[in-house]
Amino acid sequence: MEFAGLVTQSLVDYPGEIAAVLFTRGCNIRCPFCHNPHLLVRTSRNTEPSVTMPEVVDFLQEHKGFLDAVVITGGEPTLHPELPDAIRVIKSLGYLVKLDSNGTNPVMLRQLMEEQLLDYVALDIKAPLDYRKYSSACGKLSAEDFFNIRSSVNLLINSSIQVEFRTTVVPLLHTPEDIESIANYIKGMPLYTLQQFNPSVTWDAAYGDIVPYSREKMQAIANLAAAYVQQVRIVNI
Repeated sequence: MEFAGLVTQSLVDYPGEIAAVLFTRGCNIRCPFCHNPHLLVRTSRNTEPSVTMPEVVDFLQEHKGFLDAVVITGGEPTLHPELPDAIRVIKSLGYLVKLDSNGTNPVMLRQLMEEQLLDYVALDIKAPLDYRKYSSACGKLSAEDFFNIRSSVNLLINSSIQVEFRTTVVPLLHTPEDIESIANYIKGMPLYTLQQFNPSVTWDAAYGDIVPYSREKMQAIANLAAAYVQQVRIVNI
């Protein structure tokens, strides 16, 4: 498996752990507010640099005892059928593994969980779990993908591993009541992260003109969500 990039050290991507971050290329949805648009489309290895699996293994072996974990994010990592094999290798080196996902591949997610290959999953919930609202937030979304996302959310709600649900809060797409609806759907979960929309880089250039909710408004929205989940975390730009 090849990766689109490697961050050699992060203190924020895996809470409580020092982690390396691997990025995959390619995504099956097109959220207009996406902050990593350069990763959405798969391109030839001849035109884009990549990090090979042997390079990843060498790096992780060299940093044993300093790094605790590996975060795999994207793009959408579960689009890559080689992902389970890659995680098996990383786990064999003694690392914790966190997966960031949009939830469109519950079959692979279940496989990874059943093989105990994941220690932490962060799943982005783009909107209230209503097909029309979700389609607006994702730019493109098939009925099958929406069904899969709901399946992944429900799978994680009922799992025993460490789980984080996240929503990027975009004023054009999300009202405070929308965030409250999502929090109610995941009621009782340990962590719901609200990410303040960042207009500096977006898939849809028009979203660069949208003014994010203020920190005060984000806190007010978080207060609504806090009635349903154990902890609400705000990530401000």
